[in-house]
Amino acid sequence: MKKVGFLTLLLLFLSACSSPSHDHTLKISTTTWIGYTPLFYAKEKGWLDEIDIKLIHVVSLSENMYLYKAGNSEAYCGTQYEHSALKPQIPSLVPIILFDRSNGGDIIMSNHSINELQNSNKKIDAYLEMDSVNFTLLEDFIKHYKIDESRINYINRDQTEIATLKNNNSEKLVLIITYIPFDFKLEKNGFKEILSTKNKLDLLVVDALYTTKEALNSHSNQFNNLHLLINKAIEALRKDPKEFFEVIKPYMNELNYQEFEASLNDIVWINNSLSEELKERMRQASFPTKDLL
Repeated sequence: MKKVGFLTLLLLFLSACSSPSHDHTLKISTTTWIGYTPLFYAKEKGWLDEIDIKLIHVVSLSENMYLYKAGNSEAYCGTQYEHSALKPQIPSLVPIILFDRSNGGDIIMSNHSINELQNSNKKIDAYLEMDSVNFTLLEDFIKHYKIDESRINYINRDQTEIATLKNNNSEKLVLIITYIPFDFKLEKNGFKEILSTKNKLDLLVVDALYTTKEALNSHSNQFNNLHLLINKAIEALRKDPKEFFEVIKPYMNELNYQEFEASLNDIVWINNSLSEELKERMRQASFPTKDLL
């Protein structure tokens, strides 16, 4: 009897270990951004399938938020600005996995210099994703360079549309608030960078994965495993960037390898550790860290 009892307990234990701790596939939505490429790599390698995670790729930051808000995903990737926009409506929303800090990856481009924009009285067509960190960058630019806000013609577009703009009318004043990898195409279309998070814009922009505390509890194993896979993907990038690029190339808006390499200089990975300086800046920005994995 003791032997039978032991075998029964052993089978129950093995059954508990093999059964999933969640009741459905975990859906995560993300946009095209160099800092989210570890997710694309993990997806293409089949790693996400192994932990029952589905990655949803969307074209804009606002679509990403709306998708999450509508309940079509359990977690989404974004900056602290998108988090602050949703937090009043979803109080238990928290960052759980850090990806990177923008260090030149968020950019303001134009067909004129800053002095020309300041010294003109003409209207300025500003292309951006309104419900995103793009708006904060534009706001900072307007304040810092004392440009009359009444001159700004806000044009809300997703980055895929914005990237098709061409500088074919020198009489028009155009501002474009964008981020890598879309800036490469815009540069080819005749626009130039005038500011970035590395150059003259002292804004903290941190990219993370966000979810509710309830979802974190119910999918804790998947999120913990995902964190390990993100670290594994970043390590693969460091060891063999060419192989990494070939895997994630379909997501990168026609970027070539040289452009991909250059774009890596515009972010700082913060998936594993945070400097004391960054911790302090995050505290000052009221960025919550308590639930980070």
